[in-house]
Amino acid sequence: MSSYPHSGPPQKTTLRQRLADLRGPAVPPRPLDARSLAALAANPGCGRRALLDGAGVDKTALAAALGSPAAFGQSQFAIIRGNSFEAKVKADGGAELLRLVHRHLGGGAEPPGSGARVPDLTAAGPEGRAARTALALREATAAGGWTLLDHPMLALEVAGTPAYLEPDAVVVDPDGRWTVVEIKSFPLVDGAADPAKVGAAARQAAVYVLALEKTAEKLPSASVGHRVLLVCPKDFSNLPAAAPVDVRRERSVTLRQLDRLTRVDELAAALPEGITFDPARPAEELTEAVASVSAAYAPECLAACELAFHCRERARAAGEATALGRGVRSELGAYTTVEEALAAAAGGGAPDDPTAAALEHAARLRTEALREAACR
Repeated sequence: MSSYPHSGPPQKTTLRQRLADLRGPAVPPRPLDARSLAALAANPGCGRRALLDGAGVDKTALAAALGSPAAFGQSQFAIIRGNSFEAKVKADGGAELLRLVHRHLGGGAEPPGSGARVPDLTAAGPEGRAARTALALREATAAGGWTLLDHPMLALEVAGTPAYLEPDAVVVDPDGRWTVVEIKSFPLVDGAADPAKVGAAARQAAVYVLALEKTAEKLPSASVGHRVLLVCPKDFSNLPAAAPVDVRRERSVTLRQLDRLTRVDELAAALPEGITFDPARPAEELTEAVASVSAAYAPECLAACELAFHCRERARAAGEATALGRGVRSELGAYTTVEEALAAAAGGGAPDDPTAAALEHAARLRTEALREAACR
């Protein structure tokens, strides 16, 4: 007879419990944002980032615990300056912001006046705010006129888990079009800005557009604009200037990459029992845990992922060709490590392999160049 007559079969661990175990018992989930989603979509083959982001792991704290901290984020001065500029743009009920939207993107025959609506979007929790935002969008579309949604909350499912996103603003014009507005602190000099920063803003805005489209699916009279408005300081002043940015390409790429992401429950189910990424655990244990999830490191990760320095160190130690860049990796074909590529360059490749022939030819050219340089 059992000593525990009231005990039943072991309860199956739910996905929520499993993800909480991966984060650590005292670690709150870190929500996904548009920047992390844009970076995640840029490297969909990285199971490590998909799992850690999907589980809400604090990768900044994890990288520090691994001994490879990454300096990410803006300085306090830049944050204060950005907040001050955003407040200026949205002053007086967003009159200047709406004027910029009308000037650069049109929308309704009548320009926005002083009667534009700015609904209250406060609610309890991200789910409540997302529901309140969806209601405000429906009401604004039905009412016509100009409406400014200040820091709305949008929901988007990513790899089986919900992500709550907060754009700077969404404008609804009298035609029922919803436009994403991105307010940045980098300057527009003579109407142009740093292409790299504009590209990053476009990828981030594309995530917001996708989330808006999910909301608009239930409202046939609404339409989501694929041109977003980028608002920045004019030259080096504090006066707002704007430029429309077409994000159709970024939207398509992001949608395709997000659809390819492995569901987080599949990644979690493949892990050994007891694995945790709790930053409070010893570095040796965390290193083993991180290594249990496949990664797809590339130099581009250094600008987008907090674990990039750790992954780079491991990729270099293993001689992975991806550490040299995606372009080099694609040129090497079946050779996945630097050691294999060097062996092929030394004549160890298959006779009929064009990649091996190209590597041998490159090695000969290098040898000749070094010989000529030595003779000078």
